Amino acid sequence: MSHSKSLQVFKGIALFTRGGDLIYCIDRSKQQRWHLQLCMELQQILGLPEPPHFLVPCYTATLDCWLDPQTQHIQTFAEAYPLVMRHQALLNAVFDVGELVWQAAPWSEEFCDPIALATYRACFPQLWDDRGLIVRFDPSTATPHMRYDATANFSQTELKAPEIETTVTATEATPAESQYSEKLGYVLRLFVAGHSVNTERILQTLHQLLEQSLRHPYTLKVVDVFKHPEQAELYQVSATPTLVRAWPHPVRRLVGDLDNTAKILKLLISPEL
Repeated sequence: MSHSKSLQVFKGIALFTRGGDLIYCIDRSKQQRWHLQLCMELQQILGLPEPPHFLVPCYTATLDCWLDPQTQHIQTFAEAYPLVMRHQALLNAVFDVGELVWQAAPWSEEFCDPIALATYRACFPQLWDDRGLIVRFDPSTATPHMRYDATANFSQTELKAPEIETTVTATEATPAESQYSEKLGYVLRLFVAGHSVNTERILQTLHQLLEQSLRHPYTLKVVDVFKHPEQAELYQVSATPTLVRAWPHPVRRLVGDLDNTAKILKLLISPEL
């Protein structure tokens, strides 16, 4: 695919777990294959007994963006194994490539047979859990750079509300947040009502803003209020979209139009970190 606008030249590599967690990296030098490093990072993050190399032939996606010397246009080639084709929207968001259509990569049924994969579950049970965890691995530092938690199962409807900013009394953190908040830095919740073009736009805006402007690690969890009404009740969310800063305290919210980056940054600023 050709793009006349100026896109970055890079190679993107993504590795999914059986449960849907994602670790990925963006290699602007395009000199390395990062699949083994991603497996090693998954081992460290999830506490696995060894790197889960068996995921590579079944749960990976790759994106290559290069400059055509003749046309001076950016060319892209994106392919994913069939088991992760359902994650195209998420891949487009983390790699910031718009609505790119991914091709199904050829795969070996021998390695990706469900019965064969199930034999690993006893040794790697963490890989079957759906944490909604997304980790960006930074090749320049060889350390995890970003954790982004997206667990929403979207429907096709959307609610809107006027923009209101409020500060609320701190709610009790969930056990997971209490355990990892210091390590992950900011804990954010984006509440939406179904999947829509607006939802995709908000995710891309937040992703770009957090990557470019936030100087701390963070998690961003997307919650569909139709699928998880108990989470909306827990965080006292009555309208969508709502961005909640769950950590650090005090808990703060931004309700309504989330295109205003200045208001989002104001929401995030905290003396606690």
